[in-house]
Amino acid sequence: MDYTYLGRTGLRVSRLCLGTMNFGPETTEPDSYAIMDKALDLGINFFDTANVYGWKRGEGVTEQIIGRWLAQGGGRREKIVIATKVYGEMGDWPNESKLSAYHIKRACDESLRRLQTDHIDLYQMHHVDRNTPWDEIWQAMEQLVQAGKVLYVGSSNFAGWHITQANYEAKARHFLGLVSEQSLYNLADRMIELEVAPACESLGLGIIPWSPLKGGILGGVLKKIEEGRRSSERSQKEIERLRPQIEAYEAFCDEMEEQPADVALAWLLHQPAVTAPIIGPRTMEQLTGSLRALDIKFSEDQLKRLDEIWPGPGGTAPEAYAW
Repeated sequence: MDYTYLGRTGLRVSRLCLGTMNFGPETTEPDSYAIMDKALDLGINFFDTANVYGWKRGEGVTEQIIGRWLAQGGGRREKIVIATKVYGEMGDWPNESKLSAYHIKRACDESLRRLQTDHIDLYQMHHVDRNTPWDEIWQAMEQLVQAGKVLYVGSSNFAGWHITQANYEAKARHFLGLVSEQSLYNLADRMIELEVAPACESLGLGIIPWSPLKGGILGGVLKKIEEGRRSSERSQKEIERLRPQIEAYEAFCDEMEEQPADVALAWLLHQPAVTAPIIGPRTMEQLTGSLRALDIKFSEDQLKRLDEIWPGPGGTAPEAYAW
């Protein structure tokens, strides 16, 4: 396994991040345990979750599964960097969501209880809260850091402006601020290249791409359909919308003699600000199959062809759309 630093920190994490969103709803608890054990065997030390995963409001099903796995001991907690998130609705009452100091403190304590650990390595704000001032957010995060409950703070689904504003306010408080941004990023969804990626590179945030395969669109979807696999109605519409590009992409992967999913992950690993794409395996096979991406290298011509098939926004802002 390859490792890199998380943004500008001294924390080393694996180049692939184990996403756990399927644990509970799609993957049984015993199979989730097996996947996490195998991830450790493979050297994956970066695990991502969220308090809302499991999709039973307020229960934190996925965090509970991870907590019971950690409770088995064997050095599991000491070996992993665990990231979870705060923002989503955890109940019906007014202060059971978003980023007030009240909710941040309570949500952190509840995540710690479910995860059966005494600290969260990376505590991520799942979305922007436009109604809570940064002074309040950073004061709450500072208190968690001082109490030893949180080590680093990250963001998710932030715009470049939000990232800049957040870290400007943190610096004024002599606080480390954001060290990572978890964004939608893949060959077909490259909007973050306009402003989010440049902001992250400038301010020292590591990018953690979610949906690196665009919900399976970049995972050899046409071949799977030929084999008789079904996809959701939403996916079918997306496939038809992007069919010419998908056909060109899968043909390109055939020329490389590589699996489309591996090529998509490898492309992300070639992007300068990317720390680790999130792989969200439902099965052991999906987990182990992802490792090939670490070994794929591209020539300049191959990267150019991928840009032709899946064009980005044209570069960084404002040059991408102005002089």
